[in-house]
Amino acid sequence: MPQARRLNLAAIETSLRAVQADFARINATLDSPRDPLGDDVLQRMLLGYQQVDHYLADGVDLFALGNSPLLLELNARVLCGLDAAVRAECASQIEATKQRFYAKGEGGIESLVERVQALNGVSAWRRAASAYIHLLSQPQLFIEGNHRTGSLVMSWILARAGKPPFVLSVEHAKAYFDPSAVIKSARKQTLRMLLERPKLVSRFAELLKDDAETIHLDGPSN
Repeated sequence: MPQARRLNLAAIETSLRAVQADFARINATLDSPRDPLGDDVLQRMLLGYQQVDHYLADGVDLFALGNSPLLLELNARVLCGLDAAVRAECASQIEATKQRFYAKGEGGIESLVERVQALNGVSAWRRAASAYIHLLSQPQLFIEGNHRTGSLVMSWILARAGKPPFVLSVEHAKAYFDPSAVIKSARKQTLRMLLERPKLVSRFAELLKDDAETIHLDGPSN
């Protein structure tokens, strides 16, 4: 397996701030407009990338037995940040999310782990795309923040395989948001989703490759 790569957090912040600065124009082009990319959302997303970088540095396998709390922490970071007071306010939501996350069935973490582990030998681009689609489609893994947490999961999968992480860009924002809206409204095990999943995976894998920027990578992980 290729050596994991660390993230260039400064370059990632620069890319996200460029999207933030141009978000009104981007939003006007979307099939389903989204909420503005405010400073709080951006800062918490950066905390998420920072945590992904820690996982890469430590050689963590997010889908290994016993590591599911690390995925929950990514979601908590993008929603609540690290401030103790805010975390306290989020306590009931974090607990409700935990109950949903560990629930049996196609929407829980067990189902996602099975999906990812079944993709051993598949390209990192397709593994990341498949994980994102499974996480985002109904029933979703988290109560809120599935897009953002899914982006971080994709970034971990890619960087762990030596590929650039997924970072939202001005050029590819529409190509990310529009199919994501379609995926979000689809249920995992419907006939329509089963038929369309291969096309969606290919489309997202191509997006990840097209949007890959080596500037978002730092040196090799220790």
